[in-house]
Amino acid sequence: MISAGDFKKGITIEIDGNIFAIVDFQHVKPGKGSAFVRTKIKNIISGSVVERTFSPTDKMIRAHIETKEMQYLYNDGELYYFMDNETFEQLPLGKEKVEEALPFILENTDVQIKFYKGNAFNVIPPNFVILEVADTEPGFKGDTASNTTKPAKLETGFQINVPLFVNIGDKVRIDTRTGEYMERA
Repeated sequence: MISAGDFKKGITIEIDGNIFAIVDFQHVKPGKGSAFVRTKIKNIISGSVVERTFSPTDKMIRAHIETKEMQYLYNDGELYYFMDNETFEQLPLGKEKVEEALPFILENTDVQIKFYKGNAFNVIPPNFVILEVADTEPGFKGDTASNTTKPAKLETGFQINVPLFVNIGDKVRIDTRTGEYMERA
């Protein structure tokens, strides 16, 4: 159990059967009345963010989230299969749990999978990945001084903007947190 007075960013709690991560909090002591804790909490399964106020003495169940390093193996059309790097057991997951990571992972990519009470709920790709440009307009010689970009389709099907000098077949480093081009690899 954890009281609202002990909240910190990143702590996960259980409220009404849902799991929330504390995004932001503020202890408020008004001139009149009792103190309270104003929080922004994010439902870790649905991703929705809500603001909620608690009394500092309110107690919640602390949710323990387990993170495992796993390797993406393949997709059979319906399910996406991941292998535990320690036990070599395979874990099939539906598209709704993998959807956010799909633009950044290829077969044999190591990812982190978050579990709550043994159930996987989120797949997190590495912070940076190197992917090949599958389709883009050709660049023009000498057109490297300006800061203009052009659309490019990566080997995973993800669309990003790249500088004009990037061509089909080039490998590029992508920041998976923002989905932006970083550099040519």
